Amino acid sequence: MLTEINFDGLVGPSHNYAGLSLGNLASAKNANQPSYPRAAALQGLAKMRHNVRLGLPQGLLLPHPRPDSDWLGELGATMDSPAPLPAWAMSASAMWTANAATVSPAPDTADGKCHLTVANLVTMPHRSHESPHTLKQLRLAFANPAFAVHGPVPAPFGDEGAANHMRLAPSHGEPGVEIFVYGRTGGPFPARQHRVACEAVAAHHCLDLSRTLFVEQAEEAIAAGAFHNDVVAVADGLTLFAHEQAFANRPGFYADLERLLPEVKIVEVPAARVSLTDAIASYLFNAQLVTLPSGEQALILPSEAQAVPSVAAYLDDLTAGNGPIRKALFVDVRQSMANGGGPACLRLRVVADPATVDPRFMLDEDELDRLEAVVAAHWPESINPARLSDPGLHAQIRAARAALLEALDLANENL
Repeated sequence: MLTEINFDGLVGPSHNYAGLSLGNLASAKNANQPSYPRAAALQGLAKMRHNVRLGLPQGLLLPHPRPDSDWLGELGATMDSPAPLPAWAMSASAMWTANAATVSPAPDTADGKCHLTVANLVTMPHRSHESPHTLKQLRLAFANPAFAVHGPVPAPFGDEGAANHMRLAPSHGEPGVEIFVYGRTGGPFPARQHRVACEAVAAHHCLDLSRTLFVEQAEEAIAAGAFHNDVVAVADGLTLFAHEQAFANRPGFYADLERLLPEVKIVEVPAARVSLTDAIASYLFNAQLVTLPSGEQALILPSEAQAVPSVAAYLDDLTAGNGPIRKALFVDVRQSMANGGGPACLRLRVVADPATVDPRFMLDEDELDRLEAVVAAHWPESINPARLSDPGLHAQIRAARAALLEALDLANENL
């Protein structure tokens, strides 16, 4: 039976604040501050446990090997090379699995397979070397013939994965409308998603183009710090939850969506209620919008959302009303938030039959207990950016990842 599985990225032992992500305001704000990888990973696991207890299927994707010495070698560099090369090679940004791939469920594809295309992430150097490691994991986790896993779209056409993709459908097992969001300009910041990349992914996934929309993100949203669409919009089921200033041609997009899916419910947050600045600071839209087993829809939000008065007041009104979103649930992912990633950044949604997924990538309470023990025993407590070239730290990070692979019975899989 098809259901939505959230595959969260486990925060890696090299989690650090080097401020590498241009356009990500939280990342820039906290650059060169000490990070706390152990606390960050435990927060992420607590979010996964929270969702398991809500009755939501939960999967896991792994941190990548760090430092990425092979990538440095291709550049003729080492961890002793001048900055920022060591920081690029130590990035733990693969934890944000919303950027791992774009996913099209089987009901939308001509061949009846669930298609995944690994994101190339070419816009940012620290993320540009993630795709080979992500591809290995996805080809293992989704080796069943029910899936088709594609390599990345070639450069220079930037593709940032599911963070710029949404799907709306009456149910998981019915055909839906797939929405690819791209950018053109962003004032002082780069637009990371190229329309050509969107079109390439749609072609690889054998999508029906009459039920596929290519939508431009608003320039003012990118300029305000919405470096991905999921910072200003999120969709689930028949509900689109978006900021008024999320899209360049809002009326045209909404008209197309309502034509293709007349039963869609568009919940738009007026700029007069919540400004772009407040929406981005709180990560109101970088929430997981989920359908609970009861049939109710809920937003799983970062605890920071409660601290922004306009957002807190809006959420009170939203959940008290008669709209589709009836609950606001808060989780602590502060270490991730400080580096610019909220609850939605940490997960990749895959609509599939859980029985077709390699069970080593699926989680329950017992598996979460085991992972928490590994993290508590092996992850560094803190990392100061000045230590990024420290061989002792590198050895600890490699040992931590090796212990994780051993605990998951993945040590022999060349990951």
